[in-house]
Amino acid sequence: MINRLSDLIFGKPRDINDPGVFHRISLVAFLAWVGLGADGLSSSTYGPEETFRMLGSHHHLAVILAVAMIVTISIIAYSYSKIIEYFPLGGGGYVIATTLLGPKAGLVSGSALLVDYVLTISVSIAAGTDAFFSFFPVEYQALKLPCAVLSILGLSLLNLRGIKESVSVMVPIFLLFLVTHAAIIFGAILMKIGALPEVVGEIGAGFQTDLSVIGLAGIAALCLRAYAMGCGTYTGIEAVSNGLAIMREPKVETGKKTMFYMAVSLAVTATGLILAYLLLHIEPVEGRTMNASLAYRFSEILGGDGRPWGQWFVFTTLFAEAALLIVAAQAGFIDGPRVMANMALDSWLPRRLASLSDRLTIQDGVILMSLASMATLLYAKGHTMTLVLMYSINVFLTFTLSQMSMIRFWLNNRAKHRDWNKKISVHLVGFVLCVTILAINIYEKFFEGGWVTIAVTFGLVGLCAVIRRHYKSIRENLSRLDQILTSLPQVPVADAPALDPKAPTAVLMVGGYGGLGIHSLLTIQRLFPSYFKNFIFVSVGVVDSAVFKDVGVVNEVKEKTKILLQQYMDFAKRHGLAADSRMGVSTDVLDEAEAICLRLAKKYPKMIVFSGKLIFQKEKFFDRILHNDTAYDLQRRLQFAGLNAMVLPVRVLAEPALS
Repeated sequence: MINRLSDLIFGKPRDINDPGVFHRISLVAFLAWVGLGADGLSSSTYGPEETFRMLGSHHHLAVILAVAMIVTISIIAYSYSKIIEYFPLGGGGYVIATTLLGPKAGLVSGSALLVDYVLTISVSIAAGTDAFFSFFPVEYQALKLPCAVLSILGLSLLNLRGIKESVSVMVPIFLLFLVTHAAIIFGAILMKIGALPEVVGEIGAGFQTDLSVIGLAGIAALCLRAYAMGCGTYTGIEAVSNGLAIMREPKVETGKKTMFYMAVSLAVTATGLILAYLLLHIEPVEGRTMNASLAYRFSEILGGDGRPWGQWFVFTTLFAEAALLIVAAQAGFIDGPRVMANMALDSWLPRRLASLSDRLTIQDGVILMSLASMATLLYAKGHTMTLVLMYSINVFLTFTLSQMSMIRFWLNNRAKHRDWNKKISVHLVGFVLCVTILAINIYEKFFEGGWVTIAVTFGLVGLCAVIRRHYKSIRENLSRLDQILTSLPQVPVADAPALDPKAPTAVLMVGGYGGLGIHSLLTIQRLFPSYFKNFIFVSVGVVDSAVFKDVGVVNEVKEKTKILLQQYMDFAKRHGLAADSRMGVSTDVLDEAEAICLRLAKKYPKMIVFSGKLIFQKEKFFDRILHNDTAYDLQRRLQFAGLNAMVLPVRVLAEPALS
């Protein structure tokens, strides 16, 4: 019953050996635009509003900011398109910062990205509930926070089922947003096109007044502050680069198409909304977003005020906006776990965060992102502006590091490319833009919530550094076992005896070929001298998020696993032992290892399964998190099935740094 319920909620397991499975779960450009581009497009629902609010009574300056928005979106999107070209395997800010600026810069970028994606989910959900509840009376506002938490839980379930499934469900919502907001934006412009001379006159008069009252420097300062404070408009642009791994081949072309779709849709929507605020004289209203006020005003001008069709238009628009914001949270669930996985593979985070579920999703990462975003939402009490304040700092920190990385890339490769000075120029401009916005944001927002983001980010940096030091200590500790390979006498290849299915058989679970596996083999012979006549080496090739980026990846894992097993068999045969091997490829080592052992038991009834486990002198809480219990779990399963299994302890002699 539990298995049937699990299949109903999450879907049936996918076959990793199916050569077409990657093709079926990858995203074409349009679906990637929905799943990742919605993050950028949805920022138009709160970024332009914040910019317009910062102008105060100087609404005429919105024209300058609209032009600045188009230029900024174009520069950042184009620079990230170039990043896609030179880093086709994806990974975004973390990978390029690690590759070009070093592990420490990569750690800062990766930590900032993780906090960024947690806030992507929180901000999007909070803004979505704001938009939806703008249609209802103020007394319903108390329901916003519970609804936001439920929305996060719903998205978590969808993403545990699969990325493509979760994105496909959201396509109608995405299209509804485009249609309703295009109607409002272009409708507002068409309404005022006849009064264009009057509008231009009002804007010109406003400029003249500002020049005489606050001067050119005052205008520049006001525009710069409004521009920087509305930087939430540009959040999400990097999501396409970070999510390249899940896109359909050819990845580079798919990624660049997706980036183009997102940049155009964001530029048109963001600038269109800020101009619509200006043209229709929209002012902030308590309990409503400015987009809600814009929808009401647009309906009123069309004569729909108080009429059913007008109410339905406003409700549909706000529902589409709220739903798109919830869709935008999808980028956090897609890219956040992938950044975690990349960092886990570099030992900054627990290794299990790189594992895939049987649905080929990064299950642990999705769950962590869900819990962290709910905690953030509750901390901010669902206030969108508080979350946006926390959000934008890390976005531009990663933007800045990415632009810096590409500047370093072109400086290092200028001898290979004659036109390097042209290609570096967009990154230089992007760097100046991003670092300027970052500096203004830190200055303006530090005491308004920005300090929390900075503290959490660098707290995460510190935790990651401690985790990596722990793993490094373990590697150094176990390196003593590799000396076994050099200290053993070289034995010529002998005619090894054939396996006897009726004889005692040792089944040894092994990973990579090295001192640890040989140590386990020698331990078995020391504990049971001359008892075992057969030795069967078993290895499960793991397909995790690092390698599952292409169609042929399973065959590559199979080939590597075959090679390491052959090395173990050659070693055993050189020492006169009857040896054989079995292998499997899976996302779950435990399930596959159990299945292999159960099949072996039918042929070798006198077998005992051996597997190794790191043993600490004083096991701490973190040791259980950073190191799995696969050996004990496999032993428990096999013993329950009536088979004999034994765990071989591998002592960690020195206390690791984390312990």
